[in-house]
Amino acid sequence: MQKTVTIKLDTGILELEVEPGHIPLQRLLGFAARVSSKRKFLLVSKVLGKHYPVSPKTMSWSYRALARLVLKNEIGESSLWIGMAETATGLGYGVFAAACHEGVQEALFIQTTRYQLDKTDRLEFEEAHSHATDFFLYYPEYPEYRKQFLNAETLVLIDDEISTGKTFLRLIKAYQVVNPALRKVFIVSLVNFAHPDDRAALELQAGVAVEWVCFRQGLLRFEDSQNAAIDNITVNVSGNGLCKKHLLAWPGRLGLVAPISLDADVLEQLCHSGFNRESKDFRPVLVLGTGECNAPAYLLGQELESNGFTVKVQSTTRSPIHQGNDITLVCQFEDNYDDGIANFIYNVNPDDYREIILCHETPLDKSLMDRLHEWQAISARFELKQPNLNHAKLHFFRP
Repeated sequence: MQKTVTIKLDTGILELEVEPGHIPLQRLLGFAARVSSKRKFLLVSKVLGKHYPVSPKTMSWSYRALARLVLKNEIGESSLWIGMAETATGLGYGVFAAACHEGVQEALFIQTTRYQLDKTDRLEFEEAHSHATDFFLYYPEYPEYRKQFLNAETLVLIDDEISTGKTFLRLIKAYQVVNPALRKVFIVSLVNFAHPDDRAALELQAGVAVEWVCFRQGLLRFEDSQNAAIDNITVNVSGNGLCKKHLLAWPGRLGLVAPISLDADVLEQLCHSGFNRESKDFRPVLVLGTGECNAPAYLLGQELESNGFTVKVQSTTRSPIHQGNDITLVCQFEDNYDDGIANFIYNVNPDDYREIILCHETPLDKSLMDRLHEWQAISARFELKQPNLNHAKLHFFRP
């Protein structure tokens, strides 16, 4: 029996008709009003580690559960797993890594990105309702990775939530131009509110077998309130379009064929930066990722959790959201990718944590240093030791 959920937002009324499922909706989702003229609501995930602080254990559960739902089906001999920027890059990597741990062979992970990488071939497509519409899917640089990219039997597309599926259809059609041998597509999400007509249209136009995988699904309607005071608020979310290759250390944008591993003594290295392993302060440790580079925060958080620490993981975002509903706190600052645009952290009170560790791929700049000083935090800069070996190091520093 369907359940109807109605949420009043400053931008309008959101109504969900949710089909029965095993996981309570309130465990998966909150709701908020987004600062956007194209789409004025947001489904705020409580397991993603993006707009809520989340334990690594909860994140691991979601990755493993979605991967197993995919692997209940036949995925063929080779597969391409794609995480959608920015919100689902960590989710995409996590589901891919979980699938690898479940025994998947001949799998390649890559994520879409909003950043320009000059002199790198790419597929381009657009997400119509996004606050930033330019997305790029780059070809892997390594010849063996590129061969996998161009010849995958199965495409696994991963996002946090789906409202129409039109972005995925654009991506599928663009990908089929370079890989006409594609045989099957999985569309994977935490929740799916695509209308049956949209699903049917995607399946028809894709022209290959399509499997939909999610925890909860249903229908979504939004009634715009036409509130001028709210609607006239704008935030610049468009980058400057310059090449960011020199700033980007996370390899997900150019292809991974195995999960990333950190140094075995990463906790000892962290302690050398002033992290107190024996502290009697029982507040959690907060590990913050940045933008599209949120997987390293999860990897460090998972390592700390396995050593007995209470940990929360989250990442910054360029997505502007109104305070209210399930967004209780908003922290705004300048981004660390030389775009000069606002970045945000939501639902985080630094006083709730015994220590904050800021994981980032870019060199330390004024924006990051300001955050570190204000929070008395530790920097953890991600570096891939050898680009084709999937082993990474975190360089710790407390200013």
